[in-house]
Amino acid sequence: MPKGVTKRRPQTRAALLRAALEVFAEQGFHAATIEQICAHAGYTRGAFYSNFDSKEELFFALFDEHSDRLAARLRTLVAQMGTGEPTVERFAQIVARDELEAEERAWYLVTTEFTLHAIRTPEAARKLAEHDARARAAVAEAVTELATRLGRQLTVDIDGFVRLLVALREGGQAQSYVEPEVYPPGELERRFLPALLSTFSDPVMSPSAES
Repeated sequence: MPKGVTKRRPQTRAALLRAALEVFAEQGFHAATIEQICAHAGYTRGAFYSNFDSKEELFFALFDEHSDRLAARLRTLVAQMGTGEPTVERFAQIVARDELEAEERAWYLVTTEFTLHAIRTPEAARKLAEHDARARAAVAEAVTELATRLGRQLTVDIDGFVRLLVALREGGQAQSYVEPEVYPPGELERRFLPALLSTFSDPVMSPSAES
């Protein structure tokens, strides 16, 4: 069915995305059906197929929406930062607070299951890698700007560093959701993000200091 454009389409699409996140988190990506998502959103299969071709396309729309929201959040935080080491700690504390949002737990459940699916399915892995790369590029831009504002320069390649940050975040989420009383959500990022940035960057010497 052709994906026609109507005035209500953005609202329909947004409702389907919200419903998909909740249904995927509750039922699992594979077990969830298009009918369940439509019923949860209050729309028909026709409304679904006028916006998405498949559950996989719906997942990647959710992925991009989540990534864009995270990137916008990081850009806002960096823009508010000043200079000095305490700024890195404050930045980490604010980032860590995002993990307390209920939606982050739902998203972790959804993206973890889809990642396992992608590992087993080469074509899904290829698509996920493409979307991951786009998300990392946005985070890399924010991290580079943060380092600049702090008067520091990374000593490792930025993509590798962002991959390390992602590993810290996702690994921290897994441990927090299993043992929240030991490591509350966001605790690992709050404690170790400043140390990572300091370890893998050096102060930038000003021209006057070098002369």
